[in-house]
Amino acid sequence: MANFQNYLKEIKAGIVECDVRDVKAIVDSGAGAAATATVIIDVREQDEWVQGFVPGARFIPRGFLEPRIEEQVPAREQPIILYCAGGTRSALAARSLKELGYTNVKSLAGGFAAWKRAGHPQEVPVVMTKDQQIRYSRHTMLPEVGEAGQLKLLRSRVLCLGAGGLGSPSALYLAAAGVGTIGLVDDDVVDLSNLQRQILHAQDRIGTPKVDSAKTTLTGLNPDVKVVPHRLRLNAENVLGLLADYDLVVDGADNFPTRYLLNDAALKLGKPVVHASIYRFEGQLTAFVPGHGPCYRCLYPAPPPPDMAPSCQEAGVLGVLPGVVGVLQANEAIKILLGLGTSLAGRLIIFDALKTKFRELKLRRDPSCPTCGDGVTPESIELIDYERFCSVR
Repeated sequence: MANFQNYLKEIKAGIVECDVRDVKAIVDSGAGAAATATVIIDVREQDEWVQGFVPGARFIPRGFLEPRIEEQVPAREQPIILYCAGGTRSALAARSLKELGYTNVKSLAGGFAAWKRAGHPQEVPVVMTKDQQIRYSRHTMLPEVGEAGQLKLLRSRVLCLGAGGLGSPSALYLAAAGVGTIGLVDDDVVDLSNLQRQILHAQDRIGTPKVDSAKTTLTGLNPDVKVVPHRLRLNAENVLGLLADYDLVVDGADNFPTRYLLNDAALKLGKPVVHASIYRFEGQLTAFVPGHGPCYRCLYPAPPPPDMAPSCQEAGVLGVLPGVVGVLQANEAIKILLGLGTSLAGRLIIFDALKTKFRELKLRRDPSCPTCGDGVTPESIELIDYERFCSVR
């Protein structure tokens, strides 16, 4: 008479089992990052995983194993070890992967219980709260992001240079995405003329420091986010200390001295910068990633004369333009933080709002660039007086 025990016995006869000594040897080897290394997969449920797991194991609940395995382990010949609590679910899972064409799959006999009995170390994951699971559910559904990616965002620190036209949409979407710490640098106050485009602010905050107004908006949108206001103007004395605390900078500066200073400081500290600028009906966007592509000084070795580079205050800007470009900055920042897709390093995107048209230009590093050229080291970069360099009146 057929029963589950007989069925399980039949399943185990058709798969390969290993013991905790085999898994311990793999964990101790530290080869988990190698493309051909054995992949250890925990097929238990979320409530089991959060209590502890084998160090280096990937978490794919049994019910999602078949749909997700090809994304996690695309090579059918790569070694895989599956484990559950006691060895039953992992045996069934091993049979399933074998039927999908995976040729080197094993199940851990005794499961995680055997691992714990042997006294081997275990890791306890940082997990999201139930509210966070709901808030970020559209992120965690994406296999490229998942819960691990969302937790990485929650641990990330981004500095937004400027809380104006570009800083408003970029900071809003970074906060909504769950970037854990957002620093805001701006020394200005909210003015009535800002409200046509600077959506972080509101009518009742006219006269309020922009960083304080922005903090009110961002924490109201997402209480998970820690907003750090820096009411100051970037200069050679404070720039290195500010940037050191952050993983990435979103550049919404509106003047050349600040952009050049940010470029040099970011190169000294190895910090990526997502740069953008806007003028009338046109926006530009790129990313400066140290060691990958050019820097700002490669694009603009010398600034234009002040009368050839009027500000938005002097020339005007279409209100929605910084919204389009600022959102693209947030997108690029999230990509870099998560290591997703292809960065804009070495590429300049130009957006024409009147034609609703994007163009892409290739950018090349200048071997003779004074800040990223051949032979230049981070230690050799000096922060200069860019107010004088740019001939600002």
